[in-house]
Amino acid sequence: MSFSLVVPAELAATHRRVFGSAEWIDALPRLAGQRVAAWDLRLDGAPRHGMVALVLPVLRADGTPAVLKLQPVTDDTVGEPVGLRAWAGRGAVRLLEHDPASGSMLLERLQPRSLADVDDDLAALRLLSELLARLSALPAPTGLRRLADIAAAMLTQLDRACARLADPGQQRLLRHCAGAVADLLDEPGDQLLHWDLHYENVLAGQREPWLAIDPQPMAGDPGFELLPALDNRWDDIVATGDITAAVRRRFAVLVETLGLDRQRAAGWTLGRVLQNCLWDIDDGATTLDAVQVAIAQALVPLGP
Repeated sequence: MSFSLVVPAELAATHRRVFGSAEWIDALPRLAGQRVAAWDLRLDGAPRHGMVALVLPVLRADGTPAVLKLQPVTDDTVGEPVGLRAWAGRGAVRLLEHDPASGSMLLERLQPRSLADVDDDLAALRLLSELLARLSALPAPTGLRRLADIAAAMLTQLDRACARLADPGQQRLLRHCAGAVADLLDEPGDQLLHWDLHYENVLAGQREPWLAIDPQPMAGDPGFELLPALDNRWDDIVATGDITAAVRRRFAVLVETLGLDRQRAAGWTLGRVLQNCLWDIDDGATTLDAVQVAIAQALVPLGP
């Protein structure tokens, strides 16, 4: 059966910008054709893509719907099949096939509806919190990135990052976040973390109402998982008229549902703020993102 694929222009542009090369994009049509043939698949809809991955709706030989996910093997993606195998479909999309050489995965097909489509912000948050609790209840398999290493590396970047910030107040805030991480560094945890569980990474399923997708797994403390649930659907936070109270309300739901120590969870969430800010500064920012600042200011009194 002949196979042809036109790579979406936006995905190609993103890859050139992020990776500085078109090599993987240029090879993508051939890779897709190889996987379609190897796994005896038929295309069943238009391609979709995110920042990195191309997703092709397909049918298996027996007619079962699935999706073929194609993405480069990087530090961020290499752990995805490891996490999915550990969860084995419990709260997460089921991994059907995996080609380690290319990083390609065949996944069960979910519905195109996410928690971002749930109108009630609190209801969506509770669903996300319950899913986080299930996913992080497992010990991390060996071979994943470790929060201990990531956190230690962040601390080595602090002085250089602060030197690039123009506002002394923001320098102090960043140092406070780093101090919270330093206080927790001796107990980084060893649970299986999704690391990127925001509302659009939870899709409706059939065998379970909601399932997580697109993990970037690591081993660590579940408190490091909370920030995406705090800064996603930010318009809902703003609409309350009291950003600090709304952030703390979300944080309280997460901590209660996951059964976390509030102070530790606040400290590790400040660590995620630090991580996001370091990335922004590496990209040339000289001021901190306003949303990250608002979250940090809301949680500083709760942390270590």
